[in-house]
Amino acid sequence: MTVRPTLAVVGATGAVGTVLLRILSQRADIWGDIRLIASPRSAGRKLAVRGEEVEVTALAEDAFDGVDIALFDVPEDIAAQWAPVAAARGAAVVDNSAAFRRDPDVPLVVPEVNPAALRRRPRGIVASPDCTTLTMIVALGALHAEFGLRELVVSSYQAVSGAGQAGIETLRRQLSLVAGTQLGTNPGDVRRAVGDGTGPFPEPVALNVVPWAGSLCDEGWSSQEMRVRDESRKILGMPQLPVAVTCVRVPVITTHSLTVHARFEGEVTVGKAREIIATAPGVVLCDDPAAGEFPTPADVVGTDPTWVGRVRRALDDPTALELFVCGDNLRKGAALNTAQIAELVAAEKA
Repeated sequence: MTVRPTLAVVGATGAVGTVLLRILSQRADIWGDIRLIASPRSAGRKLAVRGEEVEVTALAEDAFDGVDIALFDVPEDIAAQWAPVAAARGAAVVDNSAAFRRDPDVPLVVPEVNPAALRRRPRGIVASPDCTTLTMIVALGALHAEFGLRELVVSSYQAVSGAGQAGIETLRRQLSLVAGTQLGTNPGDVRRAVGDGTGPFPEPVALNVVPWAGSLCDEGWSSQEMRVRDESRKILGMPQLPVAVTCVRVPVITTHSLTVHARFEGEVTVGKAREIIATAPGVVLCDDPAAGEFPTPADVVGTDPTWVGRVRRALDDPTALELFVCGDNLRKGAALNTAQIAELVAAEKA
């Protein structure tokens, strides 16, 4: 490629697309033309990227003419329909939806963990993992490279923005209903105040935690839980890795948190684990409980790295570590990872 590559952002007006435009404006500018693509109803809007106003064009086949790399931040059904169209017209596609993550001909990539997976993409598409997986997998990948992972048990505490703009609006509306009241002290009082306004969640999320994310799968597991299991196995190249996940929605706007119980092939030490975490690209160690220092969403939101704290060796298993991990689900959990993949693809083509 003799000129700087042309980049298309599909879904530029959405929650993740908005963050992606900010990221593209903040990172090293390797791009030539940046095209913004969205649904026909958004066509004609102007959005800021790299300090310039760029007009949004409607999603159509000819929108991909001359595009080298296309980033998709759209619902799964839209990605399933249009990502192959973009690839057929010559664009390398990076998709942030679940449409292709389980496809054996589509690599699932986290640049800090498995960048070599990019070499084989017969469909011309690369998938980016789910935001919950991305919250933990960079730190976990670094520990796996040193100690050899053999089992994983995870509980997530997921922000409402993981359910899109509807999730954010639902929590803010519910908070306005319960603020300044004595609600949360009697059975059902929060539910009565919220009424039918639970939005994308099965239960009220204000003054509450909801042990569910996704749709129902076999034997009571949720689709979100199965994604974390399947994606962790694929990214780490361990198709038989035992993984157990419980996903919980909490009243936080943005930034997912997870507790991680990871068992390894041999005995581990906290000192070595802390050294690995502290030096891993894309990871910040924040771990001094005596001083009240550990990651929380209120501090991590708006930042790029995975933040790790509460590093402990399991009390009853010298081969296991306990971690608490936080990551902004709209940045590394979505927009940033796709941007990083796109940069690797652009480097290949240079």
